[in-house]
Amino acid sequence: MAGPGFTAVSLSTTPHPSGDRWPHGWRLAAAVSALALVCTVAGGVVGGYVATRITPSPLDRTYSLGPLPAAPASQTDNSLATVAARDAPGVVMIKVGGDQGTGSGFVINGGYIVTNNHVVTLDGEAQGASLQIDLSNGDTVPGQLVGSDPYSDIAVIRAAGLSGLPALPLGNSANVAVGDPVLAIGSPLGLADTVTSGIVSAVQRPVQPGAAGSATPEAYFDAIQTDAAINPGSSGGPLVNASGQVIGVNAALDTLGGDPLTGTEGGSIGLGFAIPANQARRVIVQLIRSGYATHAVIGADLNGGYSGTGAQIATSGQDGQPSVAPGGPAARAGLQPDDVIVRLADQPIDNSYSLIDAVRSLPPGSRVGVSFVRQGGLMQTSILLGSAKS
Repeated sequence: MAGPGFTAVSLSTTPHPSGDRWPHGWRLAAAVSALALVCTVAGGVVGGYVATRITPSPLDRTYSLGPLPAAPASQTDNSLATVAARDAPGVVMIKVGGDQGTGSGFVINGGYIVTNNHVVTLDGEAQGASLQIDLSNGDTVPGQLVGSDPYSDIAVIRAAGLSGLPALPLGNSANVAVGDPVLAIGSPLGLADTVTSGIVSAVQRPVQPGAAGSATPEAYFDAIQTDAAINPGSSGGPLVNASGQVIGVNAALDTLGGDPLTGTEGGSIGLGFAIPANQARRVIVQLIRSGYATHAVIGADLNGGYSGTGAQIATSGQDGQPSVAPGGPAARAGLQPDDVIVRLADQPIDNSYSLIDAVRSLPPGSRVGVSFVRQGGLMQTSILLGSAKS
């Protein structure tokens, strides 16, 4: 079909009755085309000649971009580049069991190194594995486990001969706000001294890393979510704020498949999670002082199969025991079997996992408000959280 401005031309090759090889229409078209070609060439020559006579030279012999600045404008005292340069020497790579696994850690006051429990235990598969600490200056020293806690996913290491490295200060994670700029520092995939930047995407995000049915530790925490890239090997490294303070311990990433604790079957998709510094601080001190940590409990069994909103206390407990421990925190607060807890302190509770996260994020002995539903009515009470050894 002919388009606008075009003439339909037959593509038939049937000889013309006069014996000519090409039809007259094609001869005319060829003549017109030849004329057009001549005009085009001539026009190009003439047009080019005219253009060279009337267009000024595009060169500017005096142009300049100005003097080279003394330092990049971004590297001010409060820039992320300055924070990275100051904090990175205090971040280490941890090799576990020879070359069986790698993770990250950071130095704190006293020369101790903080990392994840799942790093030093190879995701729960090994206990007492050898530890090697690779420092940012290229030195390598052996490490010794001081203590670890599977419930908070925190571990503390002591490194022989470790001196002169800057200790990273722990910040106050209660002051973290969505949108705050952050840096994640670590050794993803064994690439030491890797720095990624982003923001705080969310706070109090319930996270339960670990694959069901595996040896991965049963870790529960209300995480700081960030879009700073966290990949396998980043675990245990610090999440720092714009002042260089550690506000979280990088612990998990969500992927499109696999285990969020280890990041198998995928890399960062902008969903990284860090253990809040205030929760880590409490566990770190306990591990250094006693070698173990304690966590808060409510003294009640939960119904993991409850499909409604909230965490339901089970009708009956395990092994024929009461679901609400007699004399325990929940019993003293007046909670009963089948009650559905919908809020703890200022945090809404969506399911049993989010209740466990919220409880374990608080210090044992804390008294907090509880909202719960009983027989369709909303009720309030307060609970004094108990304590259990991890």
